[in-house]
Amino acid sequence: MSVSATTASRSLWGDAWRRLKKNRMALVCGWIVLGIILFSILGPYLVPGDATSQDIGLGAAGPSSSHWLGTDTRGRDMLVRTMIGGRIALLVGLVGTVVALIIGVTWGAVAAYVGGKVDEAMMRVVDVLYAFPTVVFVIVIMALFDTRNIFVLFALLGAISWLNMARIVRGQVMSLRSREFVEAARAMGVPTRSILFKHIVPNTIGVIIVYSTLSLPSVMLREAFLSFLGLGVQAPLASWGTLVTEGASQILVYPWILVGPGVVMSLTIFALNFLGDGLRDALDPQMRK
Repeated sequence: MSVSATTASRSLWGDAWRRLKKNRMALVCGWIVLGIILFSILGPYLVPGDATSQDIGLGAAGPSSSHWLGTDTRGRDMLVRTMIGGRIALLVGLVGTVVALIIGVTWGAVAAYVGGKVDEAMMRVVDVLYAFPTVVFVIVIMALFDTRNIFVLFALLGAISWLNMARIVRGQVMSLRSREFVEAARAMGVPTRSILFKHIVPNTIGVIIVYSTLSLPSVMLREAFLSFLGLGVQAPLASWGTLVTEGASQILVYPWILVGPGVVMSLTIFALNFLGDGLRDALDPQMRK
């Protein structure tokens, strides 16, 4: 990369960072997301007890100095369970989003660059899948293979979340494939694969980052819905989705079982959505002056 290209790249990201800093809500939400990640990863090491230790004699006790978020019906500390559940929920969102990006970026980029009948056929597949109830697809696959494996769940959640990314990347690649730097690469005999994945796709990174941030809460919500149906993360593991499901069934008697994980999960989804909106505004080419 030339000096001028490097300078332009730095200027682009520098301008985006300056615009993002002006969006106070997005910055606050970014710090909230970072705080929740640290809460989930480091928290269990700083709080006594673990998520599986039971105290049947204590049972469901309200919040106290010993148990800040109370305990569940088996005497397990809800603060620790919420922290451990955060690890699983964030891992579900991250892995599902990565799977969706790999499939969606590859599918959309190839369809747009090749064009013609190949593009038509590939995007008709996307249209058909859009019409299919994706959550039902996950339920059918897990029931068909009679599996509750957490890695299968991750893969399936990613496999149903790539459609929007494919369309977004396709639009970006179509606008870039006739640009001067692409024509220059073709004239120099650069292989098609290198042109697509080393020259064109990197120029869509801003859109990919924005969509990834917005896709995380979507994947987490799908996992929570599957947990509500009994098809999510299975015991002894627990995600925010399973904790919320457990709490919802006992909300009238022991409301604190729902409040802790419910508030943390809602705050995470809220913060990720606002951070995604802020990144979209910061990286929007139309806003660059």
